[in-house]
Amino acid sequence: MKRALLQNRRWIAEVMQAVVAGAALVVSFLLRFEFSIEPPYGHMLLASLPLLVAVKIVVFRAFGLRDVAWRDIGFADLLRIGAANAGASCATAVALRLAMGPAFPRSLLALDFFVCLTLMVALRAAVKSLLEWQHHGEPAKSARRTLIYGAGRTGVATLAEIRAHASIGCQVIGFLDDDACKRSMRAHGVRVLGGRAELRAVARKYRVGEILLALPTASGDQLTGIMEQCQAAGVSVKRVPALLERIGPRVLVKQIREVRLEDLLGRPPARWEENGLPEHLSGRTVLVTGAGGSIGSELCRQIARHRPKTLIGFDQSEAGLFQVEQELREWFPSLEFRPAMGSIQNRRRLAELFQEHRPQSVYHAAAYKHVPLMESHLFEAVENNVLGTRNVARAASEHRAEEFVLVSSDKAVRPAGVMGATKRVAEMICQAERSEATRFLAVRFGNVLGSSGSVIPHFRRQIEAGGPVTVTHPDMRRYFMTIPEAAELVLQAATLGSGGEIFVLEMGEPVRILDLARKMVLLSGLRPDIDIPIVFSGTRPGEKLYEEVSALEENTSTTPHAQIRVFSGPAPPPAVLWKILAEMERATQERDPAQVVSCLQKMVPGYTPSGVALRQAQVPRTQAVGV
Repeated sequence: MKRALLQNRRWIAEVMQAVVAGAALVVSFLLRFEFSIEPPYGHMLLASLPLLVAVKIVVFRAFGLRDVAWRDIGFADLLRIGAANAGASCATAVALRLAMGPAFPRSLLALDFFVCLTLMVALRAAVKSLLEWQHHGEPAKSARRTLIYGAGRTGVATLAEIRAHASIGCQVIGFLDDDACKRSMRAHGVRVLGGRAELRAVARKYRVGEILLALPTASGDQLTGIMEQCQAAGVSVKRVPALLERIGPRVLVKQIREVRLEDLLGRPPARWEENGLPEHLSGRTVLVTGAGGSIGSELCRQIARHRPKTLIGFDQSEAGLFQVEQELREWFPSLEFRPAMGSIQNRRRLAELFQEHRPQSVYHAAAYKHVPLMESHLFEAVENNVLGTRNVARAASEHRAEEFVLVSSDKAVRPAGVMGATKRVAEMICQAERSEATRFLAVRFGNVLGSSGSVIPHFRRQIEAGGPVTVTHPDMRRYFMTIPEAAELVLQAATLGSGGEIFVLEMGEPVRILDLARKMVLLSGLRPDIDIPIVFSGTRPGEKLYEEVSALEENTSTTPHAQIRVFSGPAPPPAVLWKILAEMERATQERDPAQVVSCLQKMVPGYTPSGVALRQAQVPRTQAVGV
């Protein structure tokens, strides 16, 4: 029956509109003559009724009223109904004048307009209420009593979506909003009960178990303050995604998620237009080194969206490469993905790889990046981050790849550790490499949230174990970005650069690691310094309190993307760089730490070796073989 009604809904709507039009004229006559219609006017009613109904049906059809949804009627639909009634009244006045002359009272036309408009709106409101009542009924006793924080457009849309999807199991008790002008305001019958100051009292009074944050433009500090209040009130918190996050086939209520750490960092994720990216990657053969790592695997995911001809994932980690292969085969079954095992330190393996696949684009993400670990593994850092980068860059040049993009680090700026110094030398290799066919570019990152080896998984493990959470120094600060941001920055750089540039994301203000730890404890539903203690362990070898994205001697220029900047700074002449690099390679082979550190200092004037690196450099060469 429901199917039959839907198939014939337009005819049913027209019949109902005809009944309303006829009823409106009868009511108008009754009101005009105070419910006592004399015979002459009774005959006039009967004569005019068919003509009036026929004219109005034609006008209503012209305005498309039979296609206006009954359940989802909105303000624009009400305006359409008002305009249609005004047009119908004017057309009716003309038709009755021609058919009946001036005898038809003009006051009846005005009454008919208002009565017909009122009845039509009332009928649609009644049908809408009936349909919603049948769909929802009374809220289930097991439904979660919920408050929506934010009574703006996102909050009101969230309420409407929750009511349209009873399966989500939420009963919205009210709104919270910090705007004093919205206090006691009602939206869809739901009242604004207070703001942040009243959160705990409102949650306790109405026995609320969950709060949905519908605040798409809230800052990290605002969200942190609200989270603290929710934690004190003992209610769980979830966040409604902003419009840009939820465009797609999924409905809003299915995208309500837990509050994430990036929500509290105070900087919205950078977004770029992809106008040139699909054309740049579509149909190309693309190589990603370090494809099993955090950045490399995300690069593979984003590249796969743009339908390359072939995507080669290169890594020496068997487990990481297998995992990304399985994921891509599941998500992108039509993608030609070629997993390739090997090390960037093996020039013969790289030659085989480039000879077999002839990649046009090379994204070099393979690197050792753990700062304290690299301080005690000087030779391995040089062999992988420096000599490995040179090997891949030369293979790309020799096999005429069109572009080579290096994933670098903000630790390359005035480095205090071996890892940062080797990444700065890798940048210099990209600046010095000359090729008619290949463009060489570099991209600097801040710390990447959730990447392997980063502080986030470390803090999470400590919180799960009951603490304490260890922070190296209370003033330690870092720039942070998300893994998708980092990968997209790499891809965008490839479309911007002409060769030799170093790109960096405008990352806002650096974040205190202590604040980050407190927010992670808060997100876990615990209280920092009470449930989970936070202790200071002291700075580690190779670490700085503050990271930088550019050195003073580097010039800054803008790009077509407001959040991406390009840096250019002094680099040693290629002949000098290659000579020192050859000395460093020999020193590495001979296991001469003093010579390796000396070469790093020659190439990177701002590099200040740590105590660990200096102690290695002071070890006699005969003993250094065992380092």
